[in-house]
Amino acid sequence: MLQTTPASPTLDGLFRRVLARQPHALALADPFDKLRVTGQSPRQLTFAQADRAIAALASHFIAAGLPPNSIIALQLPNTIELPLTILAAHRAGLVVALLPQLWRHAELAVALNRIGARAIVSCAMIDGVSHADLAMNAAVEVFSIRHVCGFGASLPEGMIPLDDVIAHGEILPSMPPPDARQAAMISFDVTPQGLLPVPRTHLGMIAGGLAVFLESGMPQAACILSAQTMTSFAGIAAALMGWLLSGGTLALHHPFDDEVLERQITELECDTLIAPATIAMRLDEDGAVSRLPILRNVIGLWRAPEQVAASAAWTATNVGFTDVYLFGEIGLFGARRLDDGLPAPIMPGPFGAPRDDAQSPIAGDIVLTPSGTLGLRGSMVPTSVYAAAAAALDVRSSAPAQNYVDTGYAARLDRATGTICITAPPPGLMAVGGYRFLAEDLHAWAKRLGEGAMLTALPNRVSGYRLAGRANDNGRARAALSELGLNPLMVEAFRERTAQD
Repeated sequence: MLQTTPASPTLDGLFRRVLARQPHALALADPFDKLRVTGQSPRQLTFAQADRAIAALASHFIAAGLPPNSIIALQLPNTIELPLTILAAHRAGLVVALLPQLWRHAELAVALNRIGARAIVSCAMIDGVSHADLAMNAAVEVFSIRHVCGFGASLPEGMIPLDDVIAHGEILPSMPPPDARQAAMISFDVTPQGLLPVPRTHLGMIAGGLAVFLESGMPQAACILSAQTMTSFAGIAAALMGWLLSGGTLALHHPFDDEVLERQITELECDTLIAPATIAMRLDEDGAVSRLPILRNVIGLWRAPEQVAASAAWTATNVGFTDVYLFGEIGLFGARRLDDGLPAPIMPGPFGAPRDDAQSPIAGDIVLTPSGTLGLRGSMVPTSVYAAAAAALDVRSSAPAQNYVDTGYAARLDRATGTICITAPPPGLMAVGGYRFLAEDLHAWAKRLGEGAMLTALPNRVSGYRLAGRANDNGRARAALSELGLNPLMVEAFRERTAQD
């Protein structure tokens, strides 16, 4: 009798495994304040209900004629529609491209044209902004897009309402499972070469999720509250993959409201919190973590990993804290804090979990490069993508023959302890929260506002950096940048200053 090799796991395959075990368990929960964010009432779905929604959306994408392996772009808030649409796209054999929520017309048009997206899914309103209009306007400038969909009420003419699809859509036969070695998801990085689409396979996504899941000690059937948006590799690896690997509940919080977050954790009995690290540290300092007795694990994502070593000690003794070091869209690694609440030492070489177990799975390797920077390699790291981008920058030479990606973060080896110290971010790049900009791009946009205009990044305790601008007329500068379709971070950099700024 012939033996067949079992298929490699995919994201939808992981979901189906949990569905088969516990169809009536709670799978997804909306933010409590979803009505404020999108104008829709919050919902909660069991795995069986989520599967019905995923199947209906997947059937819609198939019936619309989207070819297998074509790209569908998503710009959605941190609500249950996002994981449902991701899994539905995979079930339909599509590749998902993640569009940051703050991107506006200029960034959207460039990114969608770069990847040749065939469809875009958005939402009527997010925090008072008509993202449906943004999607429609961007689609006009992208020749490849033929399918524009949205969630919410009062969608523009020509946009297909997906709420009706979930409620009443026909269920078609499923597509064959995708190859886990093919691209599953595309995120966008900003590198010295400019905007870079970064595709990853199902296996690469799962590898990133395991790096966080194992190191944090997240329990099986965890009830996870994620205040981290799923518009990047890190957000997907921590939140979506944590949910699928643990087989528990994923509750979503649209960043950020302290009171709503505490109420969600309490009422849903969440034992795990995923959040930007600076926000998590602030909750600890304010005593909020100690007021949540059910909470056992906090996973903090550092967009500025050079700040971890100087961060304050974690004080909530009954709650474990895991630092997750993020390096753009290249990759990540996690390190659970020591008993004294201080960051764990980072050693070169393999990283996995737990650190004291020689048989633990290896999620990747940390490399100190000859140029004094930190490199990453492993299943989650799309080495060929960054090698090709580096080669394109210098057409006279081929990409370096190395099996790691240089993150550009300056690092050194402590001779006394043998640990790696990350000292500075890549030169020429500025990070504001989850968004990275080329310094030269900031200067170029400022010049378009006339002589004397300036746009720069200043250190900020919460977001790492914040944008600050100066022009002869700040009001006119904001209007001009909005008309150009730029990120609101740039627009609000020219706000009128107050005594507190």
